[in-house]
Amino acid sequence: MYFALTAAESREAERRAIAEAGFTLPGLMSAAGEALADTVLQRVPEGAIAVVAGPGNNGGDGWVAARVLHAAGREVHVFSLRAPSELPSPAGPAAGEAISAGVRWTRCDDPPSLKSFAGVIDALLGIGTSGELRPPMGGWVEAVSESPAFVVSADVPTGVDSDTGVITLVAVRADVTVTFTSIKRGLLVYPGAEYAGEIQRADLGIPEILVRAEYAPEVWTSDEYAALVDRPPLDVHKNARGRVLIVAGSTSYPGAAVLAAMGAARSGAGYVTLAVPQGIVSIAQGHLLAQPVVGMPHGRTGAFSSAALEHILRLAREFDAVVLGPGMTLADGAVVTARGLVAELPVPLVLDADGLNALVDARGILESRRAPTVLTPHPGELGRLLGTSTASVQADRLAAGAELAQSDRVVVLKGAGTITSGGGRQVINTTGTPALATAGTGDVLAGIVGGLLAQGVAPLDAGALAAFVHGRAGEVAAAHLTPVCVTATDVVDHLPAAFSEMLGEW
Repeated sequence: MYFALTAAESREAERRAIAEAGFTLPGLMSAAGEALADTVLQRVPEGAIAVVAGPGNNGGDGWVAARVLHAAGREVHVFSLRAPSELPSPAGPAAGEAISAGVRWTRCDDPPSLKSFAGVIDALLGIGTSGELRPPMGGWVEAVSESPAFVVSADVPTGVDSDTGVITLVAVRADVTVTFTSIKRGLLVYPGAEYAGEIQRADLGIPEILVRAEYAPEVWTSDEYAALVDRPPLDVHKNARGRVLIVAGSTSYPGAAVLAAMGAARSGAGYVTLAVPQGIVSIAQGHLLAQPVVGMPHGRTGAFSSAALEHILRLAREFDAVVLGPGMTLADGAVVTARGLVAELPVPLVLDADGLNALVDARGILESRRAPTVLTPHPGELGRLLGTSTASVQADRLAAGAELAQSDRVVVLKGAGTITSGGGRQVINTTGTPALATAGTGDVLAGIVGGLLAQGVAPLDAGALAAFVHGRAGEVAAAHLTPVCVTATDVVDHLPAAFSEMLGEW
């Protein structure tokens, strides 16, 4: 597990490493620069390398990298905004050592042309970016962007806010970002994640106990996700593997219920049942062989009528978890049913799609609920629940995801870099693909969460694990079918591959 830190938290980790563990700032800069150089040597095996070096310690990392690359026999040129004598320590001494070793350099007031270089190291600002870039920095960023070179950013691409991922006007679009000691939050949330490219975490040797911050978002490893998956014993029976009830669908959206059921079944649940409006029973049955389908009273719009509430409440007593909302619509009877189930169901509940929309003007029902609850909103749905806009949610996804979360209420904020929040913790997912931006994939995710809850996985763990395997299934599907051609059923079909990768040999 790694912690995604803010700039202030990263600086505090370095301060503690120096004060408590015998590290020095020049030593940390040397290790960072060596990590940058190693990445360039691996990813840009031939051709000249340019280093654009800023006026602070990020620039010092670039100077160290230039010295290491020169020692390795590579042609390297540093373009610096400051002369070595103008740089603070330890960046100034690092620049002096590089020049003494024979590294070519130019002090530039105006941005240089970088079009003739095979690789560029962006060592302009790192975690120093905050707000709009001041002149002439924006021009330097544009010079990097105009180069066809392979770009490696030091710690954080210049122009990306390391805390929020926000970009004001321009930012370096890196092929690889080598981030030092801790992953920075802005590298994992969009749009910053898009500009970071591939993220490599360089271990500078600081003990992990120092690279922690209270309530910092977490990034889990595949092994940590795998540890949450139940390995059923040889004598297990279906009812012991979790029973999931899917309450979903309408004549307008019959497939949503089917996809949620498929997701629950593929997540390992032993018994999955659909409760759907009577009018779509035959459609659901036509797509499912192993999952029973129970018809419920419906109104003239083809959605649940209010009379369905009591029937579903009685049925739900037999189940370990309920998934509520996919494709229900906001017909009057469906809203009454959704609100009543949220208020009265005593079992773990997954709220998705119209199950969430039904509560926009009735959040008090959600606040009064005591049983474990997992919400799986996209940014628009969460914005409606919070009484704000989609843009506001996207501007600070971490804060928005945490706002409704409590100890027994988990929020899985979907989208690129899905964030699972609950109990004062947040987990940022690192799997996923644009191929998942297609109808029905959210229904599959809700089903996976329900299946995991029914198997006894804790709510935060269930949300995070579901996001991880769902994202990886999308990646595998896209690799086989192209990101253009993936559908929600393809995600279901590739869930076994995602689980298999994670679990290894059973």
